[in-house]
Amino acid sequence: MPEEASGGSQAQPKAHQEEVGAQQAAASRQPVSSEGLSTAEAEQLLRVHGRNELEEKHTSKLLIFLKLLVMPMPIMIWLAVLVEAAIGNWVDMFILLLIQFVNAFIAWYETTKAGDAVRALKASLRPQATARRDGVWQTLDAAALVPGDLVLLASGSHVPADCRVNEGTVDVDQSALTGESLPATIRAGEPAMMGGTIMRGEVHATVEQTGKHTFFGRTATLLQSVDSVGSLQRVLMRVVTVLLILSFLLCGIVLIFLLARGERFRDALGFIVVLLVASIPIAIEIVSTTTLALGSRQLSAQGAIVTRLTAIEEMAGMTVLCSDKTGTLTLNQMVIQADCPTFAPGQSRASVLQAAAMAAKWWEPPRDALDTMVLGAADLGALSGLRHVDFTPFDPTLKRTEANIQAAGGATFRVTKGAAHAVCSLLPADNAETVAQVNAKVEEYGRRGIRCMAVGLAEGKGPWRMLGLLTFLDPPRPDTRDTLEKALGYGVDTKMITGDNVLIARETARALGLGTRICTPEGLPSLPASGRVPRDLGVSLAPLVLASDGFAQVWPEHKYLIVEALRQAGHGVGMTGDGVNDAPALKRADVGIAVSGATDAARASADIVLTEPGLSTIVDAIIIARRIFRRIAAFLNYRIAATLQLLLFFFVAVFAFEPQRYNPQQWPSYFQLPVLMLMLITLLNDGTLISIGYDRTVASPRPERWNLRQIFFMASVLGLVACLSSLLLLWACLDAPNPGSAFQRLGLPAVEYGKIITLIYLKVSISDFLTLFSSRTTGFFWSSRPGGLLLGAALFSLSLSTVLACAWPAVTVHPNIPVLGLARGEHRWGALLVWIYCLAWWVIQDALKVAAHSVLIAFNVFGVRTWDTGKGAVDGRLLGIRVDVDADGTPAAPLTQYTTAQGVHHEVEAGLTDLQQAYEQLHKDLAGARGADERRTLEQHLTAVQSMTNQINELTADGVDFLETLKQEFVADMRQLHADLMDWCQKKATSLTALSDRTQDTNQRFEKAQQETRSLGVDASAI
Repeated sequence: MPEEASGGSQAQPKAHQEEVGAQQAAASRQPVSSEGLSTAEAEQLLRVHGRNELEEKHTSKLLIFLKLLVMPMPIMIWLAVLVEAAIGNWVDMFILLLIQFVNAFIAWYETTKAGDAVRALKASLRPQATARRDGVWQTLDAAALVPGDLVLLASGSHVPADCRVNEGTVDVDQSALTGESLPATIRAGEPAMMGGTIMRGEVHATVEQTGKHTFFGRTATLLQSVDSVGSLQRVLMRVVTVLLILSFLLCGIVLIFLLARGERFRDALGFIVVLLVASIPIAIEIVSTTTLALGSRQLSAQGAIVTRLTAIEEMAGMTVLCSDKTGTLTLNQMVIQADCPTFAPGQSRASVLQAAAMAAKWWEPPRDALDTMVLGAADLGALSGLRHVDFTPFDPTLKRTEANIQAAGGATFRVTKGAAHAVCSLLPADNAETVAQVNAKVEEYGRRGIRCMAVGLAEGKGPWRMLGLLTFLDPPRPDTRDTLEKALGYGVDTKMITGDNVLIARETARALGLGTRICTPEGLPSLPASGRVPRDLGVSLAPLVLASDGFAQVWPEHKYLIVEALRQAGHGVGMTGDGVNDAPALKRADVGIAVSGATDAARASADIVLTEPGLSTIVDAIIIARRIFRRIAAFLNYRIAATLQLLLFFFVAVFAFEPQRYNPQQWPSYFQLPVLMLMLITLLNDGTLISIGYDRTVASPRPERWNLRQIFFMASVLGLVACLSSLLLLWACLDAPNPGSAFQRLGLPAVEYGKIITLIYLKVSISDFLTLFSSRTTGFFWSSRPGGLLLGAALFSLSLSTVLACAWPAVTVHPNIPVLGLARGEHRWGALLVWIYCLAWWVIQDALKVAAHSVLIAFNVFGVRTWDTGKGAVDGRLLGIRVDVDADGTPAAPLTQYTTAQGVHHEVEAGLTDLQQAYEQLHKDLAGARGADERRTLEQHLTAVQSMTNQINELTADGVDFLETLKQEFVADMRQLHADLMDWCQKKATSLTALSDRTQDTNQRFEKAQQETRSLGVDASAI
């Protein structure tokens, strides 16, 4: 690192001593310079060493499509196709094949579209390199570089591979590798690592290592070890497994029952296979993939490219965000601060800046990061009458620059800027007091992680004077603090993990309100030589990570282990970064996020790539992800309910409702729907469900977690109610010809068997779609307005099902099942009857759903009120009201009071730490004081520090009172909200009681009128 400015050193853990020693030994050997390669030599070496890029596994689109045909659900359909072909049901076989390829095509299209977007992004960001080939300098793809190539490293270019400098000196920004903000000086014979950026100078360098053999390639084992199944895949697999076991069990029982009763094996097997295909969730992966793909498009509109679709769902459950500092939380560029101590009369920050600008070639483009910083802050217009007589550029041995300036009147003076101790060495011997003051200030700023640059001036040949200290640091991005506060409002805590100096990290964390409990690598475990991650990190390391606000001076393996410890502790972990040193942790995290301007290694390891500067997009991504989570949860709730309705309906119908018992001469021995009707139900349902990705949902104010027991319970309530209503309708239709049947009591005529088939088909179809709207919410179905596309798709499918049920021609399908449309023949009111019946049962179904959810909440069944963070169960009711949510799901009022109070707490904490250090130093000075005057002065300082302590204690007390008042106001608001809610419920209960009374009175009047009608001998159905 160039020492033109004062800064801290960076510690290195023992685990890396051997690697550092090897690098130093390599740096000390004689460099092997290259004069360039020929094209033939380069092609031969390329075949030996491979391309200079990270290895990625690419799967062809054809292979992706073929894999979609051999997944668990498609395998079930293939088995059904084989069975149908074996028994000669060619029409059924064709229908199943059609469903198979349509489902596979939709999933293939959505999956490959996301991959194409990522590849297009990577292609647009492909790095270039300048290399000497065939004796000519040419620009080529950096991936084509091979060991032995001669490359040009010039200011502003990237280091395309691990190289060794042939001659000269160059400054390299290695923040992407080490986290250090200031550039490092690389001299002849020393290595420049891939991923760095040339800040100053121009040299020729010889490529030594490429691709997986570079610095980052040596950590490739960390990336290759990550091959875990996402939480959504695990959830879907569990749901599918449960439904498959239930389907096979019930269908197997039905098959045995039918065969034992003497049914033909071919007919019984054909019925069971079709029922199995109709009941299992064939499109569960397609709908999930489509919903996630639509979410990725929404994120891309916000400046976030999704490279792994399931990361969207995992972001919804993110509880901890681990963030790199340099370039992520900060700007990754040094900025002059307002604080500027001066040591000469009449000096100010502006005059010191102007002198510092004179110590550079202000009329030329800046040569390095420090010149860029100074010239960007100084008033260069005031230097128009000055010129350089002589200029000494920065020298690593002098650690400063110097310029001899001539003013417009001919007077000359000298200015210098550089490291504080270098400028202090120029001062006369009688300036010892000034030197002491400068050193004290540098030490004071150093404890806070702020760097200093000294500026001196000498008139003509006169002595040097210290003008002042320019303070600078890499400041936080303007939107970072607001973004972190919003993330906290959504229940996501942020931990800073950086390779930079601990003092700098602590100052950055203090400015961002993250807290100042920044730890160093001491005490952190190292990755074993085997590369296997310990399984007890959730117990041994996670408590330390959770108790801290961040870590500094860490290496890539430390970041990796910190992320893994949080994952083992049960947290959903996000990781943001931009450098090679962040890549392993990005790969290990549940959600790896590469920020704008990230290196190729970081982008290749990340699940989401940001294209806009800053972290504000992450909050938008959290909101979108939680909305998508709600959509997928609603889909699973519905899919389970629909499967239970269909499966249990036919299971009970086969055993309990034998059509021959009601009409022995004409009706079959067991009830079944034609294959085409079952497949229509499946196709229309799946087609409608694809639009659930556009549904209108509200993002949860807390991280989401899968609670499958709750989902299965609520789906069972919905499915059982729908199944019961279908069984009652089937019984009523079959029993209609018998005296005293429900149809006769209602004055309805009996219907023929062909219409019973279409009645049940329409009933199951309508109930399925109405159940979809009930499964979207835990409250009544009208509490959340559905998305326009979902509503339109459902209405279209309902209309199509109704039209088909009404217009179905009079046919007899295999095996001897008559079918007749409801609008054909006599009694054409069947469709209207079914609609009224379904709507009535929908209201009952929705009311029972709300009641069931209320019981779960009241008694905390399945832990629905609690949320496991890894640190213990947290009351979900409190988490659920941390922010107010508008109708569109955006937070109306972020939790600014809490985060502001937390920031004040951290400020007080930092102040008390400084005071404690001041106490200790004053007591030491007081004990060693010589003379009464010195003791009196120190006692005065001690009194002043005690006064400041009292003031901070008062501030702390005020803060405690403020938080207590805030708590009391919160409790009062909650009590008032509870009282208002109970009052509203009481009013609704009173209204429902009155409505029930009026309904009972109306029923009594209706029965009385019927009795009077019968007594007069009038046929009520003819009126």
